[in-house]
Amino acid sequence: MNFTELNTLRPDLAFIAHWIKPGSHVLDVGCGDGVMLDYLQTDKKCSGYGVEIADDKVLACAQRGINVIQQDMENRLGMFADNAFDTVLCLSSLQMMKHVEPLLRDIARVGKEAIVSFPNFGYWPHRTALLRGKMPVSKTLPYEWYDTPNVRCATIYDFSDLADDVGLEVMECMALHEGQPIKWLPNLRGSLAVFRLRKK
Repeated sequence: MNFTELNTLRPDLAFIAHWIKPGSHVLDVGCGDGVMLDYLQTDKKCSGYGVEIADDKVLACAQRGINVIQQDMENRLGMFADNAFDTVLCLSSLQMMKHVEPLLRDIARVGKEAIVSFPNFGYWPHRTALLRGKMPVSKTLPYEWYDTPNVRCATIYDFSDLADDVGLEVMECMALHEGQPIKWLPNLRGSLAVFRLRKK
């Protein structure tokens, strides 16, 4: 997969990919169908593993030639040594975890750096939906309240506080909307929050 294909398929991943150095050893926690690792292996000559629980997505990873481990992320990352990876990715999956803080600590333990993304609950249409008395539904939160896999809702400011609490330095923080950076009022206008982190 090349950059143009990734940018067409997932512009958010294309933006995030520029933070990953060529040749890095990468762990993608909640890797889905493996599209990001496919791009990193092909275009940036990275190596690494994906962690995924869903059978169909594990199969999709295998078909792409991705090294994937089928495991529930709630069981953490004990199989990996400290600082085993240059970068650990957790992209649009942290909000699905019941135990976010322990997983984030584990991500920090096994990686020299981490990149985390999640739907920004502070995005203005989400706030507007709540003011109307409804749970928000959008491209980044595409489920109804009764069938959503998301169990955590956070804003950019909330996650900044959590990162500090678990001993992580925010190297970069960006709000995206449809893959494009939002610089003015990012917590209000960005639908997806993206953080680049390292241990303090």
